[in-house]
Amino acid sequence: MSESQLWDDVDDYFTTHLAPEDEVLRAAVRDSEAAGLPPIAVTAPQGKFLQLLAQIQGARTILELGTLGGYSTIWLARALPADGHLVSLEYSPVHAEVANRNIARAGLDKIVEVRVGAALESLPQLADENPPPFDLVFIDADKGNNPHYVEWALKLTSAGSLIVVDNVVRGGRVADPGNPASDVQGTRTALELIGQHPRLSATAVQTVGGKGYDGFALARVLP
Repeated sequence: MSESQLWDDVDDYFTTHLAPEDEVLRAAVRDSEAAGLPPIAVTAPQGKFLQLLAQIQGARTILELGTLGGYSTIWLARALPADGHLVSLEYSPVHAEVANRNIARAGLDKIVEVRVGAALESLPQLADENPPPFDLVFIDADKGNNPHYVEWALKLTSAGSLIVVDNVVRGGRVADPGNPASDVQGTRTALELIGQHPRLSATAVQTVGGKGYDGFALARVLP
């Protein structure tokens, strides 16, 4: 058995016993695949992890950067109270259309708002609306802009908020300072910004699973 197959099998086991998908989540995956969206959504155990973080946080407001087909959005939104609010930013109108259908099927369209456009254009507009600080920010968009996304997350949160940055390992390439790829350099700059910032306490964790070898960073906003 290959190493990657073993990772898949373990993820399947975890999903079955700890993070079972219901028909709404399975349909979100099917519809995303049918629409030709890239298969880069979080896995079910990762989605459940995000949901648990939001629940532990007692989150009432969540900001997501990178909606894709809405799979992670559904996991996160299910952690919110009935009067909670999740804003998800998505660059692609096609992806947003698929996501909105999946979110509506989940019965979450009253608390989830998908905004279409480049995140670095949507974020200043969102800030101009002076929303309450977001309790959790999940960053899972184009990796080259991760430093900018972290800076905006700081502007839109307050002490005690959580910031999660996904896909920070880049298959191990993040450890190579000479790698010129924008996803690697953007991720390295974001991690170093987080590590040096006086208002953030953070760590990063390497993971393996159904989506291969990667990891995430988790930061708490300090007073």
